[in-house]
Amino acid sequence: MKVTKAQSAENRQGILDAAARLYRERGLSGVGVADITRDAGLTHGGLYRHFENKDALVREACARALEWSMASLDGMCAPGDPAQTGLAAKVSNYLSPQHRDHPGEGCAVAALAVDAARAGGGLSEVLSQGIERNIERFARLVEGLEKGHPSPESRTQAMHMLATMVGGLVLARATVAANPALSDEILTTLREHLTAPTEAAAPQSRQRRSGVTRQDHASGKAARK
Repeated sequence: MKVTKAQSAENRQGILDAAARLYRERGLSGVGVADITRDAGLTHGGLYRHFENKDALVREACARALEWSMASLDGMCAPGDPAQTGLAAKVSNYLSPQHRDHPGEGCAVAALAVDAARAGGGLSEVLSQGIERNIERFARLVEGLEKGHPSPESRTQAMHMLATMVGGLVLARATVAANPALSDEILTTLREHLTAPTEAAAPQSRQRRSGVTRQDHASGKAARK
C-alpha cells in the first residue's frame, strides 16, 4: 500500500524522536539503526528513505534533542525540596534525581557533549548552535526578560550557572550506579549553592566562618568593662 505524504512525514518524525531519545540514553556509539527503527515501529530499510545516511540522521536527531527546554522539567524538583519558582525552580529541577535518572527525556548537552567533541565536524556545529541558544535563553531567564538580548553580565552569569549545572549532572550520572550517596550529594550541594541568596547572607556568613559575631564583640566589650 502506498504511503501518503502525511504518513511519510509522521514516520520521519517518529524516527527522529526515537533517535533523539535513544542517543541521549545510550550515547551515539550505543545505538544502532535497528534499535531506532524498532523503537519507531518501522523496518530497517525504511530509515534510508528519509535520511541520506546514518550521519545525517545523527545530526538531525541531535538537533531535535537540543530543542529540549528546561520548561519540560517543571514540577520535577527533588523529593522534600520546598516549592520554588522562576530561576531557582529551573535550577532545582535540572539538578534533580529525576532528571539524572531519565537522560533520554532530558538535557541533550549533558548527554551528548562528549560524543560531539569526539565526532567534530557537523555534529560539533549542531551542538555549538544548541549551546548558544541555551545560553541566550538562560541569560534572559537570569535577567527576567521575555524577549530581547540579555546584558553581558547576565550572559556571564548564565554561562557560569549552566556550566556548573551540566557538569554536576554529568558527575551525578557517572557516580550513581557505584556510589548513589555521592551522586545525591553532588546534586544537593550544587542546588543549594546555585539557589542560595548571594548578597544579604554574605556578611553574616563571613562572620560565622571567622568565628566572630556582633554578640561576641559585645560580650568582649562587656568583659573588658
